[in-house]
Amino acid sequence: MTGRIGVLIVDDSAVVRQVLSARLRENPGIDVVGAVPDPIFAMEHMNKAWPDVVVLDLEMPRMDGLTFLRKIMAVRPTPVVICSTLTRRSADISLEALAAGAVSVIAKPTTGLKKFIEDDGGDIVAAVRAAAASGQRRTARPAPAGGPDPAGPPAAVRTRSSTAPEERMIAIGTSTGGTQALEVVLPALAPGGPGVVVVQHMPEKFTAAFAARLDTMCRVRVREAQDGDPVLPGHVLIAPGGRHLEVQRPDTRFRVRVFDGPPVNRHRPSVDVLFRSVAKAAGPDALGVIMTGMGDDGARGLLEMRRAGAFTVAQDEATCVVHGMPREAVALGAVNRESSLALIAEVIHQHG
Repeated sequence: MTGRIGVLIVDDSAVVRQVLSARLRENPGIDVVGAVPDPIFAMEHMNKAWPDVVVLDLEMPRMDGLTFLRKIMAVRPTPVVICSTLTRRSADISLEALAAGAVSVIAKPTTGLKKFIEDDGGDIVAAVRAAAASGQRRTARPAPAGGPDPAGPPAAVRTRSSTAPEERMIAIGTSTGGTQALEVVLPALAPGGPGVVVVQHMPEKFTAAFAARLDTMCRVRVREAQDGDPVLPGHVLIAPGGRHLEVQRPDTRFRVRVFDGPPVNRHRPSVDVLFRSVAKAAGPDALGVIMTGMGDDGARGLLEMRRAGAFTVAQDEATCVVHGMPREAVALGAVNRESSLALIAEVIHQHG
């Protein structure tokens, strides 16, 4: 996709269509090419002119958004941003939408929609730009692959630490496209390996459902982190949406601190907050992974991890939905090794 971004809004709320259209049109390079109340009207519109990005509600009359998303992906894979209400049911459906190929999810409240779009419209604009940048290059998940990593040998060789699994840890940070990426990496992890702590940029109330979904897919145990949880071998803790997470070592065991605070790099939870705490608490006994996402959250924190002796990995451009976060980390010199998504779990196994 080149030039201006043509956006089609599909939402049964007239208020959302009106206010979101106005908010998007304020931004240079974005054109709202249509705003329709349901997927039937959307299909009629798309038969005449295909948009670059679709902003899609999930609960609509005549056809639900998830069904429509699957139709889009079957006919012509297109970047789709889900705009979903903050309910548990919507969270579950939104995760299905992400698995079906949606780029990201924006959580909208059940009341005060006009104020929400006016006040928080920047997040929606960023999501649209990230979706356009992705070009929906990778709706299919890469299959696990053997053989040498196409990214080549690591920049600095470090073998697995000799310390016990309970004295090591893995920290992962990701954003746009990260739900799909985590569904590749985490199921490939062995249950006896070091504990894992994850920051995935995701709305509040969605992370618990995401953790529960991952738990059904993985040999390791996965759940949303709670303040004071230990980081245990064979377990994965997902940072709650809307709260920061850091790792501490008050005694012989790593524990997480979940806390409120201002956004860092426009995010809460922030990958930088996690990585900087891991650099301090674990030093060379940690491995850091930065994966697909827009912006630069996590790049400076990963550099601190590398300077503290941790082995650091970035997902390569070819397999990222959006290469922003890994690219910034590489540019800072924060990365020991770039790896394809399919081989990140193997690299964790070798060096974690």
